[in-house]
Amino acid sequence: MARYIGPKSRIARRFGEAIFGEDKVLAKRPYAPGQHGVNRRKKNSEYGTQLAEKQKAKYTLFAKAARTKGITGEILIQLLECRLDNIVYRLGMAPTRAAARQLVSHRHITVDGKVVNIPSYEVKPGQVVAVREKAKSLEVINESLQGFNHGRYSWLEWNEGEKAGKLLNVPAREEIPENIKEQLIVELYSK
Repeated sequence: MARYIGPKSRIARRFGEAIFGEDKVLAKRPYAPGQHGVNRRKKNSEYGTQLAEKQKAKYTLFAKAARTKGITGEILIQLLECRLDNIVYRLGMAPTRAAARQLVSHRHITVDGKVVNIPSYEVKPGQVVAVREKAKSLEVINESLQGFNHGRYSWLEWNEGEKAGKLLNVPAREEIPENIKEQLIVELYSK
């Protein structure tokens, strides 16, 4: 598998944030790389924003999966499965992943009693994900939880009284119901 060995500061400057850790070049030149970087138009389309986020995932999440021992594709899927927005969706607190992402962003979800508003937050086994006390009366959450089968996923445990769920363990690839060919993703990112 190929590894990116080019200038990491250039990529950090493209995204405007230090995705590889602390970056001294980004601190000195907080604008995009290239001849027109200083004068580049800042406004980005919705697609451009989505593409930039995907590229950030490529450089950060995929790199983390590649560093971890095991099959890279399976580890990538497991890392995605342990994201906070995905756990909220799997617990039935939201009808879709987009709605789950919005619930997290709008500060309606807590992890171990603390409000977390970062959808990409990595939930660790043993952590409790709950609906914030103020948000327990939200219609979207109550409608989504109504009739939801909480026994569907063996790696999650649900407490109806507290409207909270617990990640018991990182799911094995066979337990994840998504029909994704992770090997193709690995091949694409290793180019």
